[in-house]
Amino acid sequence: MTPLEEARRLVIKIGSSILVDETRGEIRRDWLLKLTDDVARLHKGGCEIVLVSSGAIRLGRTHFKLPPGPLKLEESQAAAATGQIQLAHAYQEALARHGITVAQVLLTLDDSEERRRYLNARQTMGTLLGMKAVPVINENDTVATDEIRFGDNDRLSARVAEMISADTLVLLSDIDGLYTGDPRSDASAVLIPEIREITPTIEAMAGAAASELSNGGMVTKLIAGRIAMAAGCRMAIADGRGVGALGNLIDGKARCSWFLPEASPLSARKKWIKGSLKTAGALTVDDGAVRALSAGKSLLPAGVTNVDGEFRRGDVVDVKDRLGRLLARGLVAYAADDARRIAGRKSAEIERLLGFRGRDEMVHRDDLVVE
Repeated sequence: MTPLEEARRLVIKIGSSILVDETRGEIRRDWLLKLTDDVARLHKGGCEIVLVSSGAIRLGRTHFKLPPGPLKLEESQAAAATGQIQLAHAYQEALARHGITVAQVLLTLDDSEERRRYLNARQTMGTLLGMKAVPVINENDTVATDEIRFGDNDRLSARVAEMISADTLVLLSDIDGLYTGDPRSDASAVLIPEIREITPTIEAMAGAAASELSNGGMVTKLIAGRIAMAAGCRMAIADGRGVGALGNLIDGKARCSWFLPEASPLSARKKWIKGSLKTAGALTVDDGAVRALSAGKSLLPAGVTNVDGEFRRGDVVDVKDRLGRLLARGLVAYAADDARRIAGRKSAEIERLLGFRGRDEMVHRDDLVVE
């Protein structure tokens, strides 16, 4: 099987320069229809897919007939506001042919860095994927300022892959991978098919953006590769300009560069949890929970007998037995006050006790590292 045929949770980044016709400033409909045919093929095989798509500002620019050249911030925001509607509608129409629901998600840099917003976005996207929807994500350019922007969807797609624990990220761009030099000006430049570590030598191979429709370039792709690899997610840079480019990549017929991590998304996540030097609190559990944890199960509220510390949802906490021995470490699903209210109670009682329906688990097994 090819890497894309093996993928179980996949993020595909689509650049403006391949989605939007540079001359007309309109979506390349034939390209999009074939892309969504190939997305549907993977989706039917059980792969969960997220699309990170550029193009909103370019489409809005065409709609408002804005002149060539750099746009003011407020002009970019206005263009994004109308272009995003066109973009979402195009994906909705194309995937509806296959009976696939599309969900629009707009993110800012703060959403990936502020803990509470990060967790909310992660949970929303996880829920959408569980409902078999395909989220279409873009930066929220309508409200983002230069100071709080990603500025490119390469880094955004890598953050999304990290956020949802994707195993594969594909950057569809206007170049088929990382070369030893710029192949546009250096005839001796050679494609590097596999990268297992981003070294200073690799970084020196990156060039600048080649199209006015693209804010990225190889520099931001290497940044994306570093983020993805740290999260245990493999990443491909591939030429997406041709109709059927994704299908060729699925079938192993396309040249590309693969960035290959040492660990899986889950093991990379658990390594980070285990390596946390300072925990925010501790949960003491009963003997039944001790047996459940040793069997690889999640920690439920019913098994918690005591809550120590003042922590927020998503913080790292220790899990201890009655004698104070460290059993595990994990990301807690509830803030300390809420955890105290539901400790020792059944999951079915959570909504009545807290006034909202949270997760059934105090710490999910995917967020738990047993010592």
